[in-house]
Amino acid sequence: MLCEMCMRQPAARTIKYCASCVRDRVQEEELIGLHARVRQPYALPATFPRESKGELCKLCANECRIPEGGSGFCGIRRCKERRVSYRTFSAKKALAYVYFDPLPTNCCASWFCKGAKEEGYNLAVFFYGCNFDCLFCQNASHKMLEKAPVIELDMLIETALRKEVRCICFFGGSPEPHFPFALRAAEILMRLSGNRLHICWEWNGAGHPALVKRAAELSYLSGGTVKFDLKAWDRKLHLALCGVENRRPWENFRMLAQLYTPHAPDLLTATTLLVPYYVNGEEVEKISRTIGNMWEGIPYSLLVFHPDFCLDDLPITPASQVRDCLSRAKKYLKRVHVGNLHLLGRETGFYS
Repeated sequence: MLCEMCMRQPAARTIKYCASCVRDRVQEEELIGLHARVRQPYALPATFPRESKGELCKLCANECRIPEGGSGFCGIRRCKERRVSYRTFSAKKALAYVYFDPLPTNCCASWFCKGAKEEGYNLAVFFYGCNFDCLFCQNASHKMLEKAPVIELDMLIETALRKEVRCICFFGGSPEPHFPFALRAAEILMRLSGNRLHICWEWNGAGHPALVKRAAELSYLSGGTVKFDLKAWDRKLHLALCGVENRRPWENFRMLAQLYTPHAPDLLTATTLLVPYYVNGEEVEKISRTIGNMWEGIPYSLLVFHPDFCLDDLPITPASQVRDCLSRAKKYLKRVHVGNLHLLGRETGFYS
C-alpha cells in the first residue's frame, strides 16, 4: 500500500506510513499506539506500565512500574503483594523450551564462532515473552504466554551437561525478562561443566547494563558470543518497528565494545534485518558507521527479510537492497556477512 500521509512511498499495512514520514512527520505517540492493537489479542499491556504506586522492574530499559496484580510490558514480570517476580512466581522456573541443534548450527554467528567448528550440539533455549514488540518477529509464538511450556532450572542444567552439548544459546523472544533464571543457569553450567560449554546470547540488547555485562563476561570466559539485534538506527523508525526506542541497546553495545574489542574479536556481534522500505541502505550505513567507530573488526550480519507476523504484506528483501546495504556496510566494517540467502533466488548471484 501507499503511505497514508505522503501518498507516494510504499508502506506496510500495519504501520501505514513510509520510512520518510515515520522519521520526519509522524508523532511518536501514534507510533507507540499502533502496537497496542497488535498486543491486544495476546492480553499484553498496550504500553509500558507507569503506575505511580506500582513496583519498579529493573531488568530492562522499559523500567515498568507494575501495578498490583498486573504485568510488565513483556508479560513475564508480574507484581504480587508489592513484589515483582516471574510469571511462574519462581526464579527456578521459566517459560521456555529447549531443543538440540546439530553443529554447525544455523545461528547468526555460525560463520565465525568457535562452536560452528566443533562436533556435537548447540542446546537452544527459547524463552517466551519479550521486552520489545517487533512487527516483523519471526518467532511471534513467544507472545502466547498462556500456552507456554515451563522448564525447571535443574532440568535445564541436566540437559545441558550431556557430553555432546558444546554450546548453549539463550534466545527467544528475548532473554532479558528471564535474566535471573538465565544468568543463574549460565553460572551453574560454567562451574559444573569445567568451562566446556560456550555460553551465547541472542537478544535485543536492552537489558540492565549490569546484567548485560555479567552475561557477556560468562560468554567471554566460555568462548561464546553475544549477538545484538540492532533493528534500526533512527529512533522513530525503531519505535514504529519495535514499539520501544533504541537508546539502551546502543549504550550496551558500546559498553561491551569498549570492554572486549579488539582483544576478543569473536565475542561481540550484531545483526540487522533488512526490512523492505524501512531498513534500507541509509539505515545500514548509519549502523555500520557507528559500529565501525567502535572497532571495524566487529562481525556484522545483514539478514534477508521474510514476510511474517504483522509485516506479512511486505516482499522478501529485494536483491538490489541487499547489494546496496552490503556495499555500504563494507565501507566501515571488515567482517560483513549476509544471512538467509536461501530466500534469494540463485539468479541473484549471492549463492556460491
